[in-house]
Amino acid sequence: MAKGKVYLLGAGPGDPGLMTLRGRELMERADCLVYDALVAPAMLAWLKPECKKIYVGKRAGNHAMPQDEINRLLVDCAGRYKCTVRLKGGDPYVFGRGGEEGAALHAAGISFEEIPGISSAIAGPAYAGIPVTHRGVCTQFTVFTGHEGADKQESQLDIPGIAATRGTKVMLMGMSRLRETMAALIDAGQDASTPAAAIQWAATGRQRVVKATAGALSDAVESNGLGAPAVVVIGDVVSLASSLDWRSQLPLVGKRIVVTRTREQAGELAQLLAEQGADVLELPTIRIADPSDKRDFAEAVVDSPHYDWLVFSSPNGVRRFFRAFFAVYEDIREIGGARLAAIGSGTAAELRKYGLMVDVMPKKAVAEELIAEFDRKADEFGGLANSTMLWVHSEQSRRVIYQELMKRQAIVDECIAYSTVAETDDPGGNRGRLREQGADIITFTSSGTVHHFMALQIPLPEGCRIASIGPITSATLAEYGLRPDVEAADHTIPSLVEAIIKLAAHS
Repeated sequence: MAKGKVYLLGAGPGDPGLMTLRGRELMERADCLVYDALVAPAMLAWLKPECKKIYVGKRAGNHAMPQDEINRLLVDCAGRYKCTVRLKGGDPYVFGRGGEEGAALHAAGISFEEIPGISSAIAGPAYAGIPVTHRGVCTQFTVFTGHEGADKQESQLDIPGIAATRGTKVMLMGMSRLRETMAALIDAGQDASTPAAAIQWAATGRQRVVKATAGALSDAVESNGLGAPAVVVIGDVVSLASSLDWRSQLPLVGKRIVVTRTREQAGELAQLLAEQGADVLELPTIRIADPSDKRDFAEAVVDSPHYDWLVFSSPNGVRRFFRAFFAVYEDIREIGGARLAAIGSGTAAELRKYGLMVDVMPKKAVAEELIAEFDRKADEFGGLANSTMLWVHSEQSRRVIYQELMKRQAIVDECIAYSTVAETDDPGGNRGRLREQGADIITFTSSGTVHHFMALQIPLPEGCRIASIGPITSATLAEYGLRPDVEAADHTIPSLVEAIIKLAAHS
């Protein structure tokens, strides 16, 4: 008897920010994820580590798994997992075959729920500055598919009816037969002079738009090399793009930028870059793992309320420390009266999530600056000599903080909260995409990202610029004979994005 439930979830058109709140919640508690090719890889970072991921990618002419097998798979997953999420691009019930999957689950007696997603039929044109309706221009729109099953004896498309209907016409999944479909529509009475557009990879950083008349669109698409996936729009609303195309004005449009942070941390940088129009290629080179000596880590956390100072080097250290802390203690007040020091605004922000404010934080997120800040404020705390300090850091951290605090006669113990190791998983296939398509800019946010990227032995694409978060990372790049083209002014993620925008403006 099935013990679980299956959720047919629409991922939206491509931008992870367009996922519904309900969808994000389900992704975060999924025990099993069955997902398609058009799902943004960034969404996979929302999954809990133990979630089973099953790729059943479907693109035109290339199906990883036939539909009837997917149906059987979902039934099987319901018998194995409490919460199975079937993640589909766009909306499951808009040419997504979600209805077939729901029917198969119903026939098997499996409980299921459909969670709508924003359809590319609406979002695709919108991201190109084309509203599907507009007062004074049109008051209706028609959506149809340009791709029908190969098993159909004859087309179910009402070409004469579509050609004759008024308003906007939106075609999904029609790029492989674009010329034939457009010709058939015009033969059936569609005005060949009507404005039209094709939007490839809509609502993503890879978005490309071609505009022409209905009669000339096929030639324009071919000459510009557009292919699937794409949305085709026919109607006078296409002319509104000249004033409504907000996206093409973003500073990083047309720039492919590689993010090498851990999958858990990539979100902030990737989102900020995507908001500026970049095609973000998430290629995590490292992941956060348990420290080699978990017993020592646990003992340090248990003893933490007895220290005068807790010193945190990174947001990862904060997260790992408090995950262990609340496994032992029930109340944040049991942390005691320790003062807090943090490297970087991101680390301080992570501490604020627990209601904790820092006493010492340098303007620049490097260990040397933290020591200098301690020196500047030492008199406020009665000096550092004989102060007991617990330094929470990674296994790969430089020894600067320990050595310099010991020189100042502090009593320093170490709490090694995590280790950074090579990331071996590449669910989005972005390593292959980097090799094949190249990139304009690659970002490095720590020495670890540099070391592990170089270990992948992926050659830097010709003309690719390098963006570094700070001097320590830049020094590590120099070990490999590389020099960053830009470095963040204050060694934070927002500052790195600002530096990238300036770099792009001059390239």
